[in-house]
Amino acid sequence: MGSLKQRWKEVRGGEHGLDLGDYTITPRVFAISSLALVIGFVGAWVALALLRLIGLFTNLFFFQRWSASMASPADNHLGWMEILVPVAGSLIVGVMARYGSEKIRGHGIPEALESILINGSKVEPKVAILKPVSSAIAIGSGGPFGAEGPIIMTGGAFGSMIAQLFRLTANERKTLLAAGAAAGMSATFAAPVASVLLAVELLLFEWKPRSLIPVALASVTAAATRRYLLGLGPLFPVPAHPIFIGPIGLAGCLLAGVLAGVLSYLVSNSIYVVEDAFRLLPIHWMWWPAIGGLVVGLGGLIFPQALGVGYDTIGRLLQGDVPRATIVGILMVKSVIWSVSLGSGTSGGVLAPLLMMGGALGGVEAMFLPHYGAGFWPLVSMGAALGGTMRIPFTAVIFSLELTHDVSMLLPLLLAVIAAHTFTVLTLKRSILTEKIARRGYHLSCEYTVDPMEVLTVREVMRTNIVALPAAATCQSLAQSLHEDHSRRGQLLYPVVDDDRRLVAVVTRNHLGKLVREGWAGGPLASAARRDPVVSYADEPLRVVVYRMAETGFTRFPVLEDRQTKKLAGVVSLEDLLRARSRSLEEERHRERVLRLHLPFGAGPETKRVTEVT
Repeated sequence: MGSLKQRWKEVRGGEHGLDLGDYTITPRVFAISSLALVIGFVGAWVALALLRLIGLFTNLFFFQRWSASMASPADNHLGWMEILVPVAGSLIVGVMARYGSEKIRGHGIPEALESILINGSKVEPKVAILKPVSSAIAIGSGGPFGAEGPIIMTGGAFGSMIAQLFRLTANERKTLLAAGAAAGMSATFAAPVASVLLAVELLLFEWKPRSLIPVALASVTAAATRRYLLGLGPLFPVPAHPIFIGPIGLAGCLLAGVLAGVLSYLVSNSIYVVEDAFRLLPIHWMWWPAIGGLVVGLGGLIFPQALGVGYDTIGRLLQGDVPRATIVGILMVKSVIWSVSLGSGTSGGVLAPLLMMGGALGGVEAMFLPHYGAGFWPLVSMGAALGGTMRIPFTAVIFSLELTHDVSMLLPLLLAVIAAHTFTVLTLKRSILTEKIARRGYHLSCEYTVDPMEVLTVREVMRTNIVALPAAATCQSLAQSLHEDHSRRGQLLYPVVDDDRRLVAVVTRNHLGKLVREGWAGGPLASAARRDPVVSYADEPLRVVVYRMAETGFTRFPVLEDRQTKKLAGVVSLEDLLRARSRSLEEERHRERVLRLHLPFGAGPETKRVTEVT
């Protein structure tokens, strides 16, 4: 067995160099993926339960009947008493939040993020019960929210609960929490690919096989199970749209994206303006949702279509058969009651309202932009509003395609979503989701890049101009050589090597000075130095060295050329690692003109100077 293992290492390039792979993954991914499959199946049933709860409470609150089928609150016949329904539902949610768990308040996604950032991806079991019930009550009583935020938090909670039953790391629990969130969204919207992207862009903040594989498997499992529970997609069928729209159409998509970015800017700020206003009230936050519910009730009396999830209204917007009064009502009433109710701290999501408001904006744009089929501009603006507000551009594009199965809209959606995303990242420091995290004292970076420590090796930063001491040196010869060598003043760690330059031991400058002053009991230097030094290798990534420093507490290592010969190559220290960071910073800031431009005629001294460095 030993010879086979050694032969395998030789084929792969030894234990270093070619042994480094493109990805960091271990067979542990099979165990996590097995749990993810279970979570995906459970997530589909959780999504079904939430949708049935929303239908049940909608029928109870507005129609006084026991039924779990989905119904629109706009069809009620309560008259002016309709105002009291959202107040009652919001009051129940406030009481549940105060005496149950405060974590059921809000969008759902920020709470999932908070569990990952603060609690090591540990979600309390009661949150898995209270969140869907409170959200169903809030939406069923007319709250202008979507089911995606609650299902993401609920699915994540169940994923976290299953993970807590096993001996897992915090990163593995995070993966399974994200798997549960993706499974819930996949089952709710029949959008498995977008669900995986959302988990990556909003919850994982990494693109690694160790997390991508389990999350994708959970999403696929939930989508496959949904077909037996809720049926197939698309959720919002649309008429066929042209594949080619020309330069004028693309220019219109660019304009639609910018306008969607403006809408994103307004609604993102409005929620937190309302939240700040509620904080000024001299009453406990438990009563805030009831005040928000009063605003919802008044808005519903004016414009009934603003109540509830509004999937039926989104579908009509994409069919292009919505009257102008409905479009104006969505932009004026829906946006206001959504901002007020969500800012009051009740339980609900942001995705469906953004789709509705974006679709209404597209309905306005369809009045003056070129016609490319019914629902073209509502779909473009819907995706752009989602991508700009939530800062999930790729998720927004794929999600819009999966909701409609209209692949011909890929190019218009991509252009509009990127335009909206560009506008919001330039005008808003944080998104509608990360703002809540920032207000709790945590900074969240949503940018992806490869750490320089992953790609730079020790060989590129180590010091080679060092003093190495002979293992056979005696006290007298060592004292004489150190007296003559002044280069040691900047060196804090001295490797001890044999005649073949193989590392034998190490000694620090302080210990070396003590040995020279006090002498030792005879014998070579190697007998008085540390014989089991912690080392690094020339072809190791700097990340490995950083982790080794953190684990051992040492900030300097001798560097060996390889694991076989153990010949000394240099010394690496914490200062060298900081210089690697400086190199990365220089690549960010250093500007230079590289190509030389030669003019054939009339090139004077001023035009020949082509190299500029700033």
